[in-house]
Amino acid sequence: MTDRQPIAVICGGTAGVGRATAHEFAKAGYRVAVIARGQQGLSDTRQELEAIGATALAIAADVADADAIDQAADRIEAELGSIDVWVNAAMATVFGPVETITAAEYKRVTDVTYLGFVHGTLAALRHMRPRDRGTIVQVGSALAYRAIPLQSAYCAAKFAIRGFTDSVRCELIHAQSRVRLTMVQLPAHNTPQFDWSRNKMSRRPQPVPPIHTPEVAARAILRAATQAPRELWLGSASLKAIIGNMFMPGLLDRMLAKQAWSGQLTDDTANPDQPDNLFEPVHGLHRTDGRFDDQVKDSAIALSSETVGKLAVAGLAAATIGAVALVASLASGRDRR
Repeated sequence: MTDRQPIAVICGGTAGVGRATAHEFAKAGYRVAVIARGQQGLSDTRQELEAIGATALAIAADVADADAIDQAADRIEAELGSIDVWVNAAMATVFGPVETITAAEYKRVTDVTYLGFVHGTLAALRHMRPRDRGTIVQVGSALAYRAIPLQSAYCAAKFAIRGFTDSVRCELIHAQSRVRLTMVQLPAHNTPQFDWSRNKMSRRPQPVPPIHTPEVAARAILRAATQAPRELWLGSASLKAIIGNMFMPGLLDRMLAKQAWSGQLTDDTANPDQPDNLFEPVHGLHRTDGRFDDQVKDSAIALSSETVGKLAVAGLAAATIGAVALVASLASGRDRR
């Protein structure tokens, strides 16, 4: 056994959920490597981590560039040591109806939000599999199960991450590998995403309430890294969306066509000249929180998918027993007549 500090890598760790996650791992005693594009965000995040006593490494790289992520992983191993946890959290999106989004924009969202996870996973596995240890955490979303309007590029990427992750998990099980692969399905969070995402609407976007602090997600991601459930479902909204879509997807289509359209728009007029981070970092917006501080919740229920499954089986069993008891009671009543 060794008492060395564990090492965590956070891709997309300079803003929002990723930045909160870097802080959470640092507070838990990890050395933290942060990978992102913007130098200012990297510098600020590294200084914050060092200020709380953590050893931190900041690396400028675009997760859409597989070679750059491989090189970043090699550098982390050389400068910090063996990677214990790799968190894929980078994302990009375009907010608007499908007909307003170009093929180039779809490709870029896919390159970052889906392929960025693939590149990070491959880089992590290259180092973890020979040691037969390590945990990879995919930061997902309830939108990986239940897509909503105005976010077709992002939802498609999250669906793809879930499919990729399930496939790789099966391969690791087949190989009897002890490398662990887990996915956290998040609800809405108060992050700068809604200020720097490319917006094709006339009004400013907002997350669909309830809205949580980024720290809520960060705590769940650390839990996933430690316990490695198959999936961790965070927040009542995620539970409702995922389970509801299993039983009534058509009804949700119609409900979301109305509610999720208006629910994602504020009354504020959008600035058509607002810079976005689709292809380049946005200076000045690399922070943890967004503009919805007055609406946030600092806690959320978190259940593993295994626990949800057991609860569902228990509920079905209870319903079955109740139905059998009712039938038996009715039959006994008839016999007495």
